Amino acid sequence: MCGIVGAVAHRNVTPILLEGLRRLEYRGYDSAGIAVIAADGSLERVRRPGKLRELEAALESALVEGETGIAHTRWATHGVPSERNAHPHVCRERVAVVHNGIIENHEALRRQLQQKGYEFLSETDTEVVVNQIHDFLEQGFPLLEAVRATVGILEGAYAIGVVSTCEPGRLIAARKGSPLVVGLGESENFVASDVFALVGETQRFVFLEEGDLVELTTESVRVYGKDGGRVERPVHETRLAPDSVERGEYRHYMQKEIHEQPVAVEKTLSGRIHQGKVLSAAFGERAEAAFEHVRAVQIVACGTSYHAGKVARYWFEALAGLPCSVEVASEFRYRRQVVQPGTLFVTISQSGETADTLAALKAAKELGYAHTLAICNVPESSIVRESDSCLMTRAGPEIGVASTKAFTTQLTALLLLVLALGRRHALAAEQEAKIVRELETLPAQIRHVLQLEDEIAAWAELFGEKHHALYLGRGAQYPVAMEGALKLKEISYIHAEAYPAGELKHGPLALIDNEMPVVAVAPNNELLEKLKSNLQEVQARGGELYVFADAEAPIENVPGVRILRVAETDEVVAPIVYSVPLQLLAYHVALIKGTDVDQPRNLAKSVTVE
Repeated sequence: MCGIVGAVAHRNVTPILLEGLRRLEYRGYDSAGIAVIAADGSLERVRRPGKLRELEAALESALVEGETGIAHTRWATHGVPSERNAHPHVCRERVAVVHNGIIENHEALRRQLQQKGYEFLSETDTEVVVNQIHDFLEQGFPLLEAVRATVGILEGAYAIGVVSTCEPGRLIAARKGSPLVVGLGESENFVASDVFALVGETQRFVFLEEGDLVELTTESVRVYGKDGGRVERPVHETRLAPDSVERGEYRHYMQKEIHEQPVAVEKTLSGRIHQGKVLSAAFGERAEAAFEHVRAVQIVACGTSYHAGKVARYWFEALAGLPCSVEVASEFRYRRQVVQPGTLFVTISQSGETADTLAALKAAKELGYAHTLAICNVPESSIVRESDSCLMTRAGPEIGVASTKAFTTQLTALLLLVLALGRRHALAAEQEAKIVRELETLPAQIRHVLQLEDEIAAWAELFGEKHHALYLGRGAQYPVAMEGALKLKEISYIHAEAYPAGELKHGPLALIDNEMPVVAVAPNNELLEKLKSNLQEVQARGGELYVFADAEAPIENVPGVRILRVAETDEVVAPIVYSVPLQLLAYHVALIKGTDVDQPRNLAKSVTVE
């Protein structure tokens, strides 16, 4: 989603703004721009469609320097990607605005401002914001009050940064429904969409809360709550190192993050299991008491996180004996709910800012769920703050748009939750201890899978000219197949679909030919024989089979069937292990297709608007 960076300093802020944008590229964008208040008091702006390098090239020939400025990477919502739709937006060379979010009443505001003589030069909803601020400035409002008055009439979600020639050493920012953080420096201060943008400048941050308005100068940061009064927000020291968001030896962030999974899973498990048991205290003080009354689980998430929830449903019902429902957040929030007594409401989100998931959480609190719990990777995110309890996945920064380590750490965290709840219901102590032992060996199992990368890359060569693919799985491996298909379509642009293998004969079998590769995950469990029958149906129709199989699975290499022995692994943790080769396959297919692996077209990392 769109990225915002702003700075006030006693030095030229242009390099700061560009580096911040560079660190925000992972969010996905289609244009970029910068605006600064120059030494002579004028407002200088440069915008370009395309990648950040286009903006950097333009700045080489344009002198854009100043001590106060804002910058933006845009992911198109209103209006096509173009220079005129790119941010920052400027009104009459006096005020500039960057904006993340959607202004729902922009059409009505546009008509009102047009009647006052304001000209609109873009198709964006953001332009009403900058023109409205200018209108209040014309009425004699100071910049802070002009922004306050403007956000007071906006409907929708926004994070905005504002600078003006009328107050050149001042930066105003506000948030409602979209994340925004303040970075605290020495005689300089910053604002950005997330911490990653600013870790090269400061380690001290203030996380703005819903409805906050903030005024930044070189010497002060003043935060105002949604009621208009001054408020104090805690200062947090980040442990994120500036080089933690660098690629290092890897060709892409996605490849780096795939290889970080053993360590990420270790961190997710660290301090949360002891003597064969999951520590309920890992979920927070309030969770332990709430778990005693849980009788059902409702999971809500989007995208990859939704697939993690789909796997967890099998675990909750098979291991813990708890009924579990899983729903896409954008569907959950727009239908009538029937809440069963004692239902735990679980949200899953890598960023903790996913708009639909956050809205579903707020709705759940009104619907009377027994307790809300977030599984998330960002401690100070909105979803974490809004939830009664949380379990952090500790995956570390994930820059690639296609989630990898976020998925496996979410699955690990969910299995910890299943065990913590299961012992209160259907899970025997010896069974919990056995699963805990498997969890403790999980990092080693993932390392073993990573050693297969060269063989998987060789398979990927066979996908280079394909346009469609089918993924199959049974039981808890069906959502893993869904995630594998999502990865392939996200970064290689090959159309891929996932089906429960038993559904082949109910329609998908009509698609099978020698141009449709079929990828199957085949751990050695009680469904293996049924899966083998499904695979034979594909083989009989000339389909090309690519099977990721357990080391001990009785599946033979025959013409038209390629088998890669993944590992000998326990059925419970198998979904986590088998996710990794599917990630590697998608990655290497994308390399062959020549796509932008880390920033695939049309996609954003954090979807902070509907």
